[in-house]
Amino acid sequence: MGGLGAGGVEDAGGGAASARDRILRAAGELFTEVGFDATPTSRIAERAGVPKGLVHYYFRHKPDLLAALVQRLPEELVDHRRVVVPGDVAESLRRLVAALDARLGASWALSRLLWREADRHEAVREALRRRFARIVEQVRGVITAARPPTARRADVDSAAGLLAAAVSYRHTLARRGERVRPLERELSFLADALTLGAGCPRPPVTGSAAPRGGSGSPAPGSAAR
Repeated sequence: MGGLGAGGVEDAGGGAASARDRILRAAGELFTEVGFDATPTSRIAERAGVPKGLVHYYFRHKPDLLAALVQRLPEELVDHRRVVVPGDVAESLRRLVAALDARLGASWALSRLLWREADRHEAVREALRRRFARIVEQVRGVITAARPPTARRADVDSAAGLLAAAVSYRHTLARRGERVRPLERELSFLADALTLGAGCPRPPVTGSAAPRGGSGSPAPGSAAR
C-alpha cells in the first residue's frame, strides 16, 4: 500500500503525488546545497526526474516551492498525553519545550533554509506565521490541561504567546549556530505567575478598604496643614 505523499495525497508509487513529492525533495536538497537564487527550476526537474513543465504545473512560482517545503518540517504538534503532568505546569512545559526542540534537531538544514528565505518571500512568512500560531495553541492546551480545576483565573493566552515566542527565538539562535540555554527560569516564572493569577484584572477596592478622608488623614485634594 502506498504512503502519504506531500500534501497528504496517497502515493501509490509513480503517480502524480509521487512526482510532486520528488520535486519537493529535490528542491529542498538543492536550495540547501547551493541556495534558492542559484537553483533554476530546470535543475530541480533534472534531479527529480520529471519534465520541467511538471515543476511549474505543481508550483506556479518558484517561491511556492519554499512555502510547500514548510509543510515538510516535522509536525510541531505534540500529544498532550506525553507531556502533561496534572497539577504541575512547569514540568509539563519543560516536557513540551524538549519535544519541540527535538523536532528542530530532526530538520536542521531545511528549517534553517526556510527561516533564512522568509525575509524575502511573503508566502514563506505566511506559512511560518501559521506554524507559529499552532505552537501557541499547543502551549495553551498544555497549560490548560496541566492546571488543576481549582486554580485561580489567569491570562493563559498571554502566557502561551510569551512561551511560544521564547521557544521560536531560541530556535532562531540555534539555526545561526549560537549556543542556547535551557528555559528553566522562564518556565518556572510563567508557572508561578499563572498560579498567582497573573494577567487577570483585580476586583476594585470597595467599602472599608477604600481610602477616604477623615480623622488623621487629609481629604483628597486638600492640603495638609
